[in-house]
Amino acid sequence: MALDPRLGVVLVNWRRADDTIECLESLLRCPLPLHIVVIDNGSGDGSVERIAAWAAGDVPPVVTSAAMARFSTPPVTKPVNLRRLDATAVAGATPDPAAITIIEAGGNLGFAAGNNIGVAYLLRAAAVDYVWLLNNDSVVDPDAPAALLARLDATHDVGMCGTVVRYYHRPDTVQALNGHRFSLWTGTSRGIGSGTPAKRPFDPARIARETDFVLGASLAVSRRFVEVIGPMTETYFLYFEEVDWAYRNAGRFAIAFAHGAIVFHKEGGSIGSNVARGQRSVTSDYYLVRSRLGFIRRRAPLLLPWHWLLTLLVICRRLVRLQPKKALVLTRALLGLRLKSQR
Repeated sequence: MALDPRLGVVLVNWRRADDTIECLESLLRCPLPLHIVVIDNGSGDGSVERIAAWAAGDVPPVVTSAAMARFSTPPVTKPVNLRRLDATAVAGATPDPAAITIIEAGGNLGFAAGNNIGVAYLLRAAAVDYVWLLNNDSVVDPDAPAALLARLDATHDVGMCGTVVRYYHRPDTVQALNGHRFSLWTGTSRGIGSGTPAKRPFDPARIARETDFVLGASLAVSRRFVEVIGPMTETYFLYFEEVDWAYRNAGRFAIAFAHGAIVFHKEGGSIGSNVARGQRSVTSDYYLVRSRLGFIRRRAPLLLPWHWLLTLLVICRRLVRLQPKKALVLTRALLGLRLKSQR
């Protein structure tokens, strides 16, 4: 791995070591040098040991789609230089760009806090100008990092930048072009270009203008953006972190779109956040409501009564559909009560 990469990459792992390994295999095939950090969010299932065994050459990548095998097989040459740090050691550690660093967070801190650890660590490296937050259940096209870096460099006063994200299991279909359009009234969003054929033409400049927030599955930020706007708000355990970041930005830094960078995303593997009707897990339902209400309370408090009403209507709909467990979980989220069994 070449020294002094300008682009850092953060992967947050929670009990999905095989996904992380497949993602790492794809990143190591990229010709652009990268400074890669994996945050293990207290998996407690041997994830760190499995990733270490992969780096030593003892565990092969597990590919769940034949169409995606070209991004991670045959495996890259082993051993891979791996550095392990715990939550105590990372505070005084000097970044090592010649190694993949695994930081053991010591607990399940959530998506924002996990990423913040990785961002803070990478920005101690003077050469790192940008940090790419990448979901660990993704694989990347080999040219994606170079295309992302080129767009970041070409955009004046850039703050946030996304990529083309396609579905891993439907690689010819778009999950999102750059990010989402967001409605304060409903607290919901939709991926730009979601569900469209990957070969359909689009206008990158228009998509960048219409992006309310960049999809957190593939989100790059500049050093200056983090220094001025600050890290992700950690009170969102899951969901709305990237929405909140974009609202805090409030147009101070530009949102760019690296349309030449392609990422393939499995979407919602860790907690069952499938967007299809009726397929969301109880955990996903809970955090969607809790984070939406938290976001509205912080960023649009006058709309909070309206969002309470919307949530009550959703709870009633769950009862009508004979889903009492989901109705109870949503009620707990509405009242600010903890989920009894977290993720």
